[in-house]
Amino acid sequence: MTKENVLKIRDLAISFKTDNEAVDAIRGIRLDLFRGETLAIVGESGSGKSVTTKAIMGILSGNGYVNGGSIDYTYTDESGNAVTTDLLKLTNKEMSNQIRGKRIAMVFQDPMTSLNPTMTIGKQVMEAMIYHYGYSKEEARKRAIELLDRVGITDAEKRLKNYPHQLSGGMRQRIVIAIALSCDPEILICDEPTTALDVTIQAKILELIQDIQKEKNLSVIYITHDLGVVAKVADYVAVMYAGRIVEKGSIDEVFYNPRHPYTWGLLSAMPDVELNDDELYTIPGTPPNLAKPIQGDAFAPRNEYALNIDFRVEPPLFDAGGSHRVASWLMHENAPKVQPPVALQKRLEKMRKEAGYYDN
Repeated sequence: MTKENVLKIRDLAISFKTDNEAVDAIRGIRLDLFRGETLAIVGESGSGKSVTTKAIMGILSGNGYVNGGSIDYTYTDESGNAVTTDLLKLTNKEMSNQIRGKRIAMVFQDPMTSLNPTMTIGKQVMEAMIYHYGYSKEEARKRAIELLDRVGITDAEKRLKNYPHQLSGGMRQRIVIAIALSCDPEILICDEPTTALDVTIQAKILELIQDIQKEKNLSVIYITHDLGVVAKVADYVAVMYAGRIVEKGSIDEVFYNPRHPYTWGLLSAMPDVELNDDELYTIPGTPPNLAKPIQGDAFAPRNEYALNIDFRVEPPLFDAGGSHRVASWLMHENAPKVQPPVALQKRLEKMRKEAGYYDN
């Protein structure tokens, strides 16, 4: 069965003006999101994860600008026709009226930055429905109660009168999810949606998003640095480093058979209560300064497996089979055959067994 591609990002490049120079935050990325599936974008802070999704939403900060590329979004219009539009070519007004909040919605990391402290919860949940669909206040109120109920908020009618500060962090994040779902979007972008929450609430929020995704056949993009979250929710994974995608593929391909040394580092740095390591692994060095031109592979100075060519020529995305693509010269047919560190090999073996990887 052919998958329906709802979002196709091609050769996206984004820079930010600073006082002295331009920072090349996104350096030519290609990504696909399919109907009803989940794409997780992972990487260290500053790798370009959030900038990519802000470009999709049309909410880049004032000093940000797109250097090139396209973001093609395919949706069904009111007449039932399939329409493909490049989101980068829409004006801010067109994005606001046609796309943002209505067809593509976003859940941010900290609910307190998304919620207006001076407005009641009810007013904030109702706002988008009144704006996009012209609901009467009574219609919007009824739908708001249904939404709060759906995201697991008890006493929904009473909560409509509350202000954000009167609710717990977990409840506030559920409110933000209710607002994001209020106009029945086709794509939901979740930018670190559980970072500020404790572990038990995290699991409930992830479960809630998954339930709603199945129910509505939503396409979901997760931005996270938590690989534990990726293992639970993703169909596809894209690993970002210094504004580029260095490895991408299905969850089985990337998570259980990683081929890029940076992905090895991320997986090695995951805490594991069963391992007797005295110290948690850290990737050596620091990310590059994107305001300066990068020669070769941006990860080379931190990569203990770097080849001579890594310092001179940027690697292309090599085909590793299936949907697996890896931007590393180690994938070249003439490169030496390098295995992940022994400790990571043991961890991967354990993860594969736990996930029933060999049962497939």
